[in-house]
Amino acid sequence: MRPGSPIRAFRARYGSLGPVSENSSETLFIKICGLKTERDIDTAVEAGADAIGFVFSQSPRRIDAATAARLIRRVPEHVLTVGVFRKEPLDYVRAMADESGIGAVQLHGPEDHAYYADLATGDWTLIRAAAFGDSVPRVGEYGEDMLLLDAPVPGSGIAWDWSSKPHAAPGEKWLLAGGLTPDNVREAVEATSPWGVDVSSGVEHARGVKDPALITAFVKAVRPRG
Repeated sequence: MRPGSPIRAFRARYGSLGPVSENSSETLFIKICGLKTERDIDTAVEAGADAIGFVFSQSPRRIDAATAARLIRRVPEHVLTVGVFRKEPLDYVRAMADESGIGAVQLHGPEDHAYYADLATGDWTLIRAAAFGDSVPRVGEYGEDMLLLDAPVPGSGIAWDWSSKPHAAPGEKWLLAGGLTPDNVREAVEATSPWGVDVSSGVEHARGVKDPALITAFVKAVRPRG
């Protein structure tokens, strides 16, 4: 694991930020997910990503803990490293998080409050992923640090109706995900005013294969003055 406390480093850097406004795109938190290679990592870091995600559940983007640990050694301390899990046993999540050295755990699934409370005893930032639907999830309902609001089918590349998302309360850290691309992310941000954005399939030239040019274009689209 990299030196220092990832969760303390995250909170020290981002804890004071509130929701972004229409004129503050340079402060938007950007997470690039599903990275698998050294080129992926270097491109995302150079482009200015604030977080990078590694998928540890069944997916074309899946990698093992040893590969993630090797890639994390290339990541600067200020960039949050995130392990993505979908409907996995708690012991598996803990083992993969420990072995890889990730700084955050992102959960997609039906985990209950006890599951989150157990992980909260570890030194990880917790991200809860929820699909947008009839009910609107609120940040912190399960003790998570961030909420990721996704399309009904995560990783599908299909966008949801951004106009139906109510604005977050002051200070809520939620990430917009689902069908984002370099071409539509600016429209999505203006429609929803998120604290940050998350992209995976929208920066790929084939399923599970990241495109360096699209990663760079995505970050530039989010931060046009960056």
